[in-house]
Amino acid sequence: MGEELFGYTGEVARVLRELGAEVGDRIRIVKPDGSVYEGLLMPRYALSRKQIIVLKLDNGYNIGVRFEPGTRIELVEKRRAAPGAIVTVPLLEESPPPTPKPRVYILGTGGTIASKIEYETGAVKPAMSAKELLDAVPEIGFVAEIDAGVLFNILSENMTPEHWERIADEVARLIGKGYDGIVVAHGTDTMAYTAAALSFAFRSLPVPVVLVGAQRSSDRPSSDAAFNLHAAVLTAARAPFAEVVVVMHGETGDTYALAHRGTKVRKMHTSRRDAFQSINAFPLARIWPSENRIELLTREYRERGREKLRLENGFEKRVALVKYYPGMSPEIIEFLVERGYRGIVLEGTGLGHVGEWLIDSIKKAVDAGVVVVMTSQCLFGRVNMNVYTTGRKLLAAGVIPGEDMLPEVAFVKLSWVLAHAKSVDEAKRMMLENIAGEINPRHTVNMYPRWPHEP
Repeated sequence: MGEELFGYTGEVARVLRELGAEVGDRIRIVKPDGSVYEGLLMPRYALSRKQIIVLKLDNGYNIGVRFEPGTRIELVEKRRAAPGAIVTVPLLEESPPPTPKPRVYILGTGGTIASKIEYETGAVKPAMSAKELLDAVPEIGFVAEIDAGVLFNILSENMTPEHWERIADEVARLIGKGYDGIVVAHGTDTMAYTAAALSFAFRSLPVPVVLVGAQRSSDRPSSDAAFNLHAAVLTAARAPFAEVVVVMHGETGDTYALAHRGTKVRKMHTSRRDAFQSINAFPLARIWPSENRIELLTREYRERGREKLRLENGFEKRVALVKYYPGMSPEIIEFLVERGYRGIVLEGTGLGHVGEWLIDSIKKAVDAGVVVVMTSQCLFGRVNMNVYTTGRKLLAAGVIPGEDMLPEVAFVKLSWVLAHAKSVDEAKRMMLENIAGEINPRHTVNMYPRWPHEP
């Protein structure tokens, strides 16, 4: 009785087979200590321990119950799997395509996108070997030859500029080994920062670099991990563009994902699967994993294979992002100058304003060699500091208008610029240049957030 049954092996498979239990049947598990668990039998998660039985509870969550000596399993009810009880995946081809598949490397940095759930303990651990990923999301094996590894495993809120540099160096090394695309598995909360950092660090790319994450963990019935990873691998393997992009759900269902340019994307919702949106720009593409199809949404992109790899790594750590609020004290600006900060990005109101009482401290900062950039809290639209008196005074004080850059993108850009510019004047000039698609030279309309995000 060593044959596998719905992912189960050994004694568990034997008992389930004798009961005639199938996936979707309601079973009851009685442990030796008298504890009872009842729910729908689920396939064994490929990355869980062999003697763990997976049940879907009535509340929709999955749990793993250890099968140990003295455990009794009862078949409560035969039924077809209830809607949502089994995660369906696209039909796979019977055999891989005859032509050589692209080679894609999946680089783990943290987050839940490619983590395994240890049902026995409830812990979530990185599952980043090629075998583990193919077991969990077999669809990606029909898209590309997969290699994988973990660079580090941290929560995305713990990401720092030093981590950006390590990711950039490792991605460059992998591209140098001949991979046709790189997927960076990343936590969602600061993924847009890392995407912007890689966009500036890579002055040119021969292949796509795709950041991907998951809003909901793999034990939830609404998990987006497998869908997002499939879409990301498809993008890395076959997209015609060679840019840094974020690929995530494009709407709440499992129909399509969107590829957002790394300098124009923001997480716009705390928990929705389609939380990521392009700001002041359209996404580059819509990805249909079930059809293995990529639909381009713009003609403005850097083409795959046209440029050689060029990495200019390094970020200045003494840069601050400061959100203006009514009554904000000039002491905040003065403190940053005293502590030796070389750059400040202000997230001002409307067209790019702060309280007039801050202008003197800002001018002193500029005179001391600090590069000060103005962005807007509005996100959509662009800074225009020529309209009102306050804006004109800020311009006269030496503040650089951030155009339509997102505040966090301007922060990352200033950090990168100050690490590479040879003078303050050069840094100011570089901040006004469109280096990685961060500035849209045209005014855009109808870009307001909406779900689903339809360009």
